[in-house]
Amino acid sequence: MRARDLGIGLSGTPGPINAITDVPGVEVGMVTLVEDRADASEAVRTGVTAVLPLGRQGVGTSMPAGLFSLNGNGEMTGAHWIHETGSLTGPVMVTNSHAVGTVHRGVIDWTATHRPDLATEWLLPVVGETWDGYLNSINLPSVTTAHAGEAIDAAISGPVAEGSAGGGTGMNCYGYKGGNGTASREVHLAGSTWTVGAFLQCNFGSRDELVVTGVRIGEVAPQYPDPFADLGWLARERTPSGAGSVIALIATDAPLTSHQCQALARRVPLGLARTGTTGSHFSGDVFLAFSTANTGVLDSRFPRVPTEDAVLGTMRVLPWNCMDDLYTATVQAVEEAVLNALVSNSDMVGRGGRRSVALPHDVLRERLDLT
Repeated sequence: MRARDLGIGLSGTPGPINAITDVPGVEVGMVTLVEDRADASEAVRTGVTAVLPLGRQGVGTSMPAGLFSLNGNGEMTGAHWIHETGSLTGPVMVTNSHAVGTVHRGVIDWTATHRPDLATEWLLPVVGETWDGYLNSINLPSVTTAHAGEAIDAAISGPVAEGSAGGGTGMNCYGYKGGNGTASREVHLAGSTWTVGAFLQCNFGSRDELVVTGVRIGEVAPQYPDPFADLGWLARERTPSGAGSVIALIATDAPLTSHQCQALARRVPLGLARTGTTGSHFSGDVFLAFSTANTGVLDSRFPRVPTEDAVLGTMRVLPWNCMDDLYTATVQAVEEAVLNALVSNSDMVGRGGRRSVALPHDVLRERLDLT
């Protein structure tokens, strides 16, 4: 069940799958970890997601990329090198906040095994995170380096698991069960059809903020607490609503420069805002956009020939004055990805019996007059 299956009216033309994998070459893999233990406080609800811009065969090949941080209370490793070179060589990993280092090491291990030619130089894996400590025993070493490699090996094109899967397993969104969401849009520019795809790990917002296609939804499950409204069990004090994080990945096959990719990443907050969030200080909101066109032009590996024998590279670039439709597609895809993360979900009970309830479909239909 996805947002469109409920009859929610959304703008734009999606790709065939309505997922980030509609962008040719993009593959997604996940490892989901759900385990109950004798000590209920040690329940595991977490995982790892791998997004491969050019599939496993394309690991190590550069492509234009750009980053934007709406709020820096979060992490995405490798960001400095992306800012420096304007390029990404993949994969992009997403997990929980306290597993970043483990997944980072796991990508290095996978690369050393499968691409030893790359591992002879230097590796700066890209790993983003959101916090799943409400449902997951986040301080346990549940995620291993092997899980990172398994997620990469599991990556395929086609439909993407939404809701509580992979890195999104233990996440919450607008006080309801959150996690993964994805969507895509087709854009006709310069005589060709291009695709913009979004993948989000949603773990942000409070219930009183939630808006769906302009309609304020708010509190529809008062019998269950909003996980982000009061974390007294953790901090012995009220935590401001909206705490959490969101990682957004934007992919396109349109030929863009690094600065144009960054411009797409800057549009992600506009899509998020359509769903109600105002961007909490306690939410790490970090966004990465990349273009799968012009691959290899921005490679930064050690030179194989003397610099005087270097061959100049060339790039095809969409004119800046044609970017508006890509901006629109990004905003639309991000909005729908958030709604898919909420709709494609079910209740989850995690550590210590804490419950995160899914956004009720029947109430949503009623509020949106879809009955």
